[in-house]
Amino acid sequence: MDVGIVSYGAYVPRYRITPEEIGRIWGVDGKAMGKGLFINMKSVPAPDEDVVTISTEAARDMMSRCGIDPQDIGALYVGSESHPYAVKPTGTIVAEAIRATAELTVADLEFACKAGTAGIQICMGLVGSGMIRYGVAIGADTSQGAPGDALEYSASAGGAAYLIGSEKIIAKINKTLSYTTDTPDFWRREGAPYPSHGGRFTGEPAYFKHIGAAAQMLLSETGNEPKDYNYAVFHQPNGKFPMRMAKELGFTDEQIKDGLLTPFIGNTYSGAVPLGLAAVLDKARPGDRIFVVAYGSGAGCDAFDITVTEEIVNYNRSAAPTVAQRLENTVELDYGVYAKYKGKIVRR
Repeated sequence: MDVGIVSYGAYVPRYRITPEEIGRIWGVDGKAMGKGLFINMKSVPAPDEDVVTISTEAARDMMSRCGIDPQDIGALYVGSESHPYAVKPTGTIVAEAIRATAELTVADLEFACKAGTAGIQICMGLVGSGMIRYGVAIGADTSQGAPGDALEYSASAGGAAYLIGSEKIIAKINKTLSYTTDTPDFWRREGAPYPSHGGRFTGEPAYFKHIGAAAQMLLSETGNEPKDYNYAVFHQPNGKFPMRMAKELGFTDEQIKDGLLTPFIGNTYSGAVPLGLAAVLDKARPGDRIFVVAYGSGAGCDAFDITVTEEIVNYNRSAAPTVAQRLENTVELDYGVYAKYKGKIVRR
C-alpha cells in the first residue's frame, strides 16, 4: 500500500525580533551574532499563542485544502517540547478544533526537534497496517531561550500539520528510517523554564554525526545520490548547520534554499523540518523528489525519501496561505515587548 502526504498546513506568528535588538540589551554585538548563526530575525508568539493555537491553525489550513471528512481521521499526534500543559494533552484540543470524531487515538509526542516527524512515521504505520484511514501529525513549538543565552537569538515559534493517508496522495513517502543514540547535547529538566546545552557538543557529535548517518543510510538503502533530488530539507537550528551538512553530503545550495527558513524565522524546533517541507510542497511539481532529515537532541534523526505525485495538480493549495505568505506583514518588536510576550517579565 502506498502511504504519503494527503494534505498539509503551516502557521508562523507574525511578530519578529532581530539579533541586534536582543544583543543591544545584553551588551553583545547582535549583528555579529546573527551573522554567525545566519539568522536575520526570529518569530515570536503573541501572548495568546501557544502550541495549541499554532497546531490548530496549521491543522485547519491542512483540512481546508482537502475534501477529507474529519471523522475519517483515526489518529492525531502533536510533537513539541513546549506543550502548554504538563498533564493535559494538546492533541485532544486540536482534534476537537478540527471536528475530528471521538473515535480516534491521540497522543502528545516529545523528542526535541523531531517529535513532529516521529508522528508522521507513526501515522504511516497505522495507515499502512489498515488500522486507520487517515492520521494527523503536527510539529509545533514556542521554544525557549534563557535571557542572554545564545539560544535566545534563535529559539522561535511556528509549526506545520500533515494529513497522512493512502488515498489522493500528493507526496508519496517511498522510504523512512531513523538513527538514534543517547547523546545529551541539549536538555531541559522537569520544571526548569529554560533548556541547557552542551555548546560545541551540539554540533559534533550530535547534529552532524546523526544527520550524516541517517542521510547516508537513506541514500544507501534507496540507491540514490544527492543529484537525484530536486529539494532537500535538513533540521535547521540555525542557518549555517544545514548549509554545511548539505555541502558535506553533496547537496547544493539550490536544493536546500526553498526549505531553509531559519534565517527569516529562527529555530522553530519541532516545527523546523515540517515547515521547511511545507515551503517546498508549496512549490513542488509532479515527479519532484524531496530528501528530508529531521534531528532531535537527545539524540536522533528521522529521514524520508519523498516523491511528489500527479495528484498535487488537483490539490487546492490556494485554499490556505503558503509558508511565504505566512512570512509577510510582520511586526517587529523591541526587547521589552518581546520579553513581555514571552513571559520573561510579569506584573506583580
